[in-house]
Amino acid sequence: MKVEMQNKERAEELLELINKGSYFSKLKPVPKEINSYTIPLKVSSYNELNLMVSDLLKASIILLNPDANGLSSFTKDNNVNVMTLLEIALQLLPEDEMELLDDLCKAQL
Repeated sequence: MKVEMQNKERAEELLELINKGSYFSKLKPVPKEINSYTIPLKVSSYNELNLMVSDLLKASIILLNPDANGLSSFTKDNNVNVMTLLEIALQLLPEDEMELLDDLCKAQL
């Protein structure tokens, strides 16, 4: 009985901790769809969006096919802008969710 009470108290503490913060903010639920989310990705223009997608595609082609470097049919410019890929990765990192993990880790100790 004592263990059950401790477990219940820990569960209540966990819920309180989660409700206290503004966690789980990276994924935005898609209305009327179950288990479907969107992720905000900030761009300054359609051109920047086009360049991001282009760099992702070029990197994928080059990584999947090392011979693609010499093929001009894929693109005039085979150079992949690694900075763009790193910026996308940074925007996709779930910062608020990581704060929750830190708080949960502290609560466990």
